[in-house]
Amino acid sequence: MIPAVRLPDGTMVPALGQGTWYMGEARASEADEAAALREGIERGLTLIDTAEMYGEGGAERVVARAIAGQRGRVFVVSKVYPHNASASGVAKACAASLKRLGTDRIDLYLLHWRGRYPLTETATAFERLREAGHIRFWGVSNFDTDDMAELAALPAGGICATDQVLYHPDARGIEFDLLPWCRARGMPIMAYSPLGQGGKLLRSPALAAVARRHDATPAQIAIAWSLRDGATVSIPKAASPEHVRQNAAAASIRLSAEDLAEIDAVHKPPRRKQPFAMI
Repeated sequence: MIPAVRLPDGTMVPALGQGTWYMGEARASEADEAAALREGIERGLTLIDTAEMYGEGGAERVVARAIAGQRGRVFVVSKVYPHNASASGVAKACAASLKRLGTDRIDLYLLHWRGRYPLTETATAFERLREAGHIRFWGVSNFDTDDMAELAALPAGGICATDQVLYHPDARGIEFDLLPWCRARGMPIMAYSPLGQGGKLLRSPALAAVARRHDATPAQIAIAWSLRDGATVSIPKAASPEHVRQNAAAASIRLSAEDLAEIDAVHKPPRRKQPFAMI
């Protein structure tokens, strides 16, 4: 059973979803990538995160193949490039994403990171899309605390549903101020790259030790760690059905205080404000 996380308006979404970064970059791989996503959907990983940036739209086309015939089961997240985040650009980018995704709505539409356009312009454009029924919710990605406070002060800022950020045991800077800021407002975060990148995190001796106690893999422990507070949506990518099955199984792992302390000893929580991390 995949746990759920509450959005600010009360809507419940799966706490464990599927990422699609690097999918859709080679036509020869798209069928296998779509099959992996379909395997995830069958196992309850019905939140799928993508972006117009991923494969320059290729990942959205993979998602379209995966969700064909079962759109109602899936919560689709996509993102707009900052250079498309103007009043007119948001609408055009969303229309293009909808076409690639083969759907008439995006469940959650995010600004991928801050760019040159004023936040008020982007937020207003998002609101127009929401009112027109093209998106259900909107939010942001790669926003630090100051960015979130600036957004919250705008007329439409209180409607922001989430902030998608880099978060895993080796990237914990958000715990100092951004995470408490979001928690205080009932806003979940979305953790991208919860398994880190390049394999370094998965070679952690702490994750390995905890994994042995749970008869699990270090990757599964990293996912369980990201889900530990019940208010984070974790979106690991898996490009094969076997990895999808392993990811889904991680949702049932409950880390003990001993487990968390062992991870904290090696992957220390922040004691001061840190430079905002993003990839």
